[in-house]
Formats: sequence, structure tokens, C-alpha cells
Amino acid sequence: MIRNHVQSLVEEKGIEFFLCSFVEMSGAPKAKVIPSTHLNDMAEEGAGFGGFAAGEIGQWPHDPEMACIPDLNSLTVVPWRKNLAWVAGDMYVEGESWYCCPRTILRRQLEKAKAQGYVFNVGVEAEFILLKQNEDGQYAPWDTLDTLDKPCYDLRALHRNLDMMTTLIKYMQELGWEPYANDHEDATCQYETNWTYADALTTADRHTFFKWMVKTVAEERGWLATFMPKPFTNLTGNGAHFHMSLWDENDQTNLFLDENDACGLTQLAYWFTGGILKHAKAITAVANPLVNSYKRLVRGAPRSGASWAPVYVTYGANNRTQMIRIPAPGRIENRLGDGAANPYLTMTVLLAAGLDGIENQIDPGKRNVDNLYEVPEDELKRRNIGFLPTTLSDAIDHLEKDEVIKNALGVDYADYYIEVKRAEWNSYNRSVSQWETDNYLAIY
Repeated sequence: MIRNHVQSLVEEKGIEFFLCSFVEMSGAPKAKVIPSTHLNDMAEEGAGFGGFAAGEIGQWPHDPEMACIPDLNSLTVVPWRKNLAWVAGDMYVEGESWYCCPRTILRRQLEKAKAQGYVFNVGVEAEFILLKQNEDGQYAPWDTLDTLDKPCYDLRALHRNLDMMTTLIKYMQELGWEPYANDHEDATCQYETNWTYADALTTADRHTFFKWMVKTVAEERGWLATFMPKPFTNLTGNGAHFHMSLWDENDQTNLFLDENDACGLTQLAYWFTGGILKHAKAITAVANPLVNSYKRLVRGAPRSGASWAPVYVTYGANNRTQMIRIPAPGRIENRLGDGAANPYLTMTVLLAAGLDGIENQIDPGKRNVDNLYEVPEDELKRRNIGFLPTTLSDAIDHLEKDEVIKNALGVDYADYYIEVKRAEWNSYNRSVSQWETDNYLAIY
């Protein structure tokens, strides 16, 4: 049925080529171009890849070829090149599902949730910064008029980028994503786009496509769009906030919604929140996967006045200084993740932690109402409020000890992830930074 539908689309819309795509550990999409004349071959046999050349996906040069088997439900006609369609796939090796495929890892966790009668729905707030190379070859925010100390929601800066933003909105409308809010964010040349939530796998696919789409639209204008967590010391970093809820197995009833609760949440939602808080430090290693990620998770204010990133393991109502915010009845928002997070892996660990909270009825404790950026640290300790990891190395240590999160990723994949990230940390530690040169070279 699905293949027949795709074949009809090929004929109706004039699709001539497919991008058969997958992601590796970083979340970066990889693809091959397949002509539509070979649709059946792609659907049955997939597109072949030498895994070692594709990034961190658990292969070496001597390993057999990987096959990307497309999920035709994910088919997306590329808005700016309408004879081309993108389709997300799952990786197989010698006919077996590949344990290092992030999309497969999420599918496996979603099947566990479904077995318990749950559908996991997720919406994303995706932030990015628009840059341009200067005469020295360095990247800087492209809009030299965007200089306000607090530029968030600035109409003038938004208007100067209206062609870029409305192009993205029109593309998402064309794709049926229902974008509903788009704005200039807190950093210079920083923007955010929101679109309507969907089941987790669909949202992860869309998030992956979205990042590629943003970069492509920016490149057409001579800019670089970056989702890097903290590209500039003095500016707010790029987050990727996930809004989450569990629905019944028919996706008809929001199991997080209780209109009689002060925050509009059910007991199930509070247990789910408790699970995420319990496993927060291990989740950080996945939701904040880079050395650079931890320069975003800080108390200190950038130029604009707030980091808008969590520092502590807490939850609260409509309070943006919390790790888990309750922005409206029936959903919770994880503010921990950043623009570098692989959406498939991040949704996997958040769901696993939440389900553990439900299974063990983990109480999230009292909600916080304070501006946690201003509460003294001795008071935070008195309240037993935990600190999030401050480095990638610290986060990986917590992941290594968390059996629930490791099992959700698959123990073998979790060990591989830890190995890759420890190597990244060690490489960073051995490098000599400009800060070290500036501060030590002439003195010692």
C-alpha cells in the first residue's frame, strides 16, 4: 500500500530522484541519490554504504556494506527542488537491523512504550544563528545592525531576515508541519522556529530534515546557519527544547492532561517527570553531546541578560530557569537539550527515563518557583537541588553508571558512544586553546 502510494506520488508530482538518508551518532544526515526508476530496488534492498566512511556508526574498513532501508512513511518532497524527495531510513548489515543506527534505537524504545499502551508525542523548539565570513575568514553574526543588548523579539532585526524566515515557514506549511511561531531569539542573529508536535519518530525525522533545510536556505543567501550549542562567549547559545506528552495507544487521549491539577498534569506526567529528573545527569551526556555544550549550561549571564539554559536538576511551572518546565496543561518541556543533540538518541533516553519514572512511581518532589540563577549555591544545596554535569567528561561518567539509560541505547551502543565521547574529550584536553596562548605565552 505504502509503495503504491509512493509510486503514485512519483507519477503525480514528477519525482525524479530520492535522497535515501540516515544519520550517524552526531545526527548529521548522510544520503545517496537514487533515481525514481529504481524505486523498487531502493525500497526492497536499500541504498548501500561503506559504514566506516559515513562517520560514527560502529563500522571499520573491513566490515560488510550497510544498507539503508527507507521508511517510505517519512517521504518528504524537497520544497525548493520539487523533483526530489528525501526519505529517512534504518540501517541493516547482512539483513540484520544494525545496533548503531540511531533511528533504529528510537524505534526500539517506542515499541517498548507502545507495548505499555503509550504513544510518545514530541514537539521541538529549534534555535540557530545566522553567520557570515568576514574578510579575515572568521565567522560572525551576519547582520551588523543587530546590536541591541536584548535583541529578543526585535521587530527590525526580524524584518531584515523576513525573506529567510518566511521561506522556511512556507516550506513547512507546504510539507504539512503546521509551523505556528517563529521569532528572533536572545542572541544576535539567532532565530527559532516551532512547528506542531507529532509522534516522536516523525518529529525526529522532521527535525533532521529541518536542520538540513535551514542550512540550505542560509547557504543560498551566502550565510552559514549554525546549531552549535555555544558559538560565541558573549551570546546566548542554541537550545533544542523538547515538549513531551504520552497519549493512549490510539493517539486519541493525552494521558498527561488533568484540567483539575494546578499545573494541568496527571500523576502519570509527574512520575514521568520524576524519571527524567532521576536520570538527568546521564541524559545530559546524550542531550548535550559536545565539549562545547557545557559552555551553554552555565549560570553566568551573557550580554543579553540570561543564559536561558538549565544548570540544576529541577522542574517548575512556567519558569524558564528550570530544567523541566510546564509551559501549559498536558505537556512538559525539557530545556536541557542543545542544537547539537541527535534527536533520535535524545528522545530515546528521555522516553526511557520517563517510563522508568512511571514504573517506579518516582516522585519529582516539590516544584520550584524561584529564579534559580539568583538563588545562592549554599541555599540550593540546603534544598538538595542537584547540579547538572559541568563537562562532557562528567556527563559521560554519569552515563556509564546509569543502567536504565544504557539499556535504552543498547549496552553495546552505549559503550561505543562512551568510547567516542571520551576520545573527543581527550582530544579537546590535549589541544592548546587561544585562551591559553593569550593568558600564558608571554608570562611563563
